[in-house]
Amino acid sequence: MSLSDIGRLRQSAIYIRGLAGERPRVPTQPEALEQRARAVMTKRGFAYVAGGAGAEMTMRANRDAFARRQLVPRILRNVERRELSIQLFGRTLPAPLLLAPVGVLEMAHPDADLAVARAAAALGVPMIFSSQASVAMETCAGAMGQSPRWFQLYWSRMDALMESFVTRAERCGCEAIVLTVDTMTLGWRPRDLDLGSLPFLSGKGIAQYTSDPVFRAAVADALEQPPGTAAAVTPASILALVGAARRYPGGMLRALRTGDARRAVQHFFALFSRPSLEWNDLARLRALTRLPILLKGIVHPDDAARAVDTGMNGVIVSNHGGRQVDDSIATLDALPAVVAAVRGRIPVLFDSGIRTGADSLLAIALGADAVCIGRPYVYGLAIAGEQGARDVIENIVAELDLSMGLIGCRSVAEVRTAEVRSVTAPS
Repeated sequence: MSLSDIGRLRQSAIYIRGLAGERPRVPTQPEALEQRARAVMTKRGFAYVAGGAGAEMTMRANRDAFARRQLVPRILRNVERRELSIQLFGRTLPAPLLLAPVGVLEMAHPDADLAVARAAAALGVPMIFSSQASVAMETCAGAMGQSPRWFQLYWSRMDALMESFVTRAERCGCEAIVLTVDTMTLGWRPRDLDLGSLPFLSGKGIAQYTSDPVFRAAVADALEQPPGTAAAVTPASILALVGAARRYPGGMLRALRTGDARRAVQHFFALFSRPSLEWNDLARLRALTRLPILLKGIVHPDDAARAVDTGMNGVIVSNHGGRQVDDSIATLDALPAVVAAVRGRIPVLFDSGIRTGADSLLAIALGADAVCIGRPYVYGLAIAGEQGARDVIENIVAELDLSMGLIGCRSVAEVRTAEVRSVTAPS
């Protein structure tokens, strides 16, 4: 689908349907979108998606940073024809927008990653497959045709597994590898902690692992859990085990009989955390693939400059949506210094805090080449599945298109020259 003139077309379609008393499937207002999703999701599902680290000060800082900046519109510039497309790593994208990797999408909707993949493909918007997906990358890629997709990599303690993930990503048509570098271990997330809820314990969000031949071979060879380290046998723990077995390839009964589902969860936890990862390790990944590699989780300009020096092809300014470190710098505050450090040598993408098309314009005006959205499309997925995710993407791009014209810009390149002023945040 072409996103040309999407702002006017999307807006008109909503108003015309309104004449017949029809309201949008998903709210267009960000807070209403989140609240509608909360009403249809389970308590644990919403906590996992919406929650942040600690007292969630970083989450608030991400949004406050947008409130402290304002675009300065210019007038009478003939913006009848507007061009949203950009070039990124040799591919023409219909808009400066990608879908950020979000794990455990089955917490939002049963169709999970597959529904999002179809929505992204319908619009030609790149989807970044998550390492913590609920659907294997090959299945999602098969639903996307020639539409662009990338793969987000968590580098586990098992190098052979990392290499297998990258090889699989190449084979299923991923066009870039996004190495997440701010999650070498999980952050302190009170919403999940207070519910005693971690989806991986039920086998959720580990489909990339259970579909991987290297991981499954390791599971088959793994020793049983040491005595005294297993969860107590309760109705809840039994349900969690059955859920993990249901998700394990080969059938639930077989997974229960062989113990593969239980060992897969145990093995995942033994492998996931890799706090020992350091800059020197990147050479191994760089030698492994010819695909562009981006580091996701950059907020310091020195780290951005070093990413260039180590052969990385891009950076994503991100604090993981405020899910890792509380009281961390807001991504929009970090963006200008990162852009200055990179000096145009590699693309700078931005995520954490984007909720609207106007937010996207602000980030681009401050130097981002493109932006990634996360929670908003997950909320759309929760509300109305594939169509809900697509509606949210279309709404954000439509606002971006209209607002771009309203500030006097005809292209994304012109947005990068738009004036942005800093103001005192509203109390």
